[in-house]
Amino acid sequence: MLGLIQVTGQFDEMSDLMDMTSEAATGGVLDMIIRFIFNMLVVAGISRYLYYPKGRRRDYLFVFVIISISIFLMVYLLGSLKLKIGFALGLFAIFGIIRYRTEQMPVREMTYLFVIIALSVVNALSASISVGQLLIANGLLVAAVWLSERQTGLASVKSKLIVYDRVDIITPEHKQDLMDDLSKRTGLKVVNVEVGSIDYMKDTAMVRIYFEDENMHSATDLNSLRKLPREV
Repeated sequence: MLGLIQVTGQFDEMSDLMDMTSEAATGGVLDMIIRFIFNMLVVAGISRYLYYPKGRRRDYLFVFVIISISIFLMVYLLGSLKLKIGFALGLFAIFGIIRYRTEQMPVREMTYLFVIIALSVVNALSASISVGQLLIANGLLVAAVWLSERQTGLASVKSKLIVYDRVDIITPEHKQDLMDDLSKRTGLKVVNVEVGSIDYMKDTAMVRIYFEDENMHSATDLNSLRKLPREV
């Protein structure tokens, strides 16, 4: 009889332990889902309504969303291993050195990628801070990006490589004539020009022009192409 009571007590203890474990697991899953939804709402808002109106690159929208999901789940699920925040932010270095086969990621897109990764890390490792602090942190970063994108009337100086066919005015004393001719031919407001290699056999020179662009669209590696790619 005493043995039956002991067995019954052990069974009750195991049942209570399983209930506590189940409740903890359910609470953990619910917390992950809530944080995941919140993170995705913020990331989708930044990508769709702040980046896309000017960037117009749907492929980068895909990159931002998928990387955000990957970083969030990785950091959240590895949080039990006491993942250091320095290592978590260091994940950006992995993507920062990525060079795509067709083109390099422009600076603006790299900045948005850093913002997305930073938000995903903060939202995944924020178990020790309050909901209010989490909302304020996300709100401040979103507001900073929004204010930066709202800067209108500011001209952005960009550069472009051009094969130029008038070597007679590439000398320093004819720099203004060179800039005027390039402005007339390209239709751009050229503010500076640099002369590179010169081919006197073909009467051509490689020049880099600097021009103002008020649209401030993302620059691509197309401006640095010196000839058509083989696949074109």
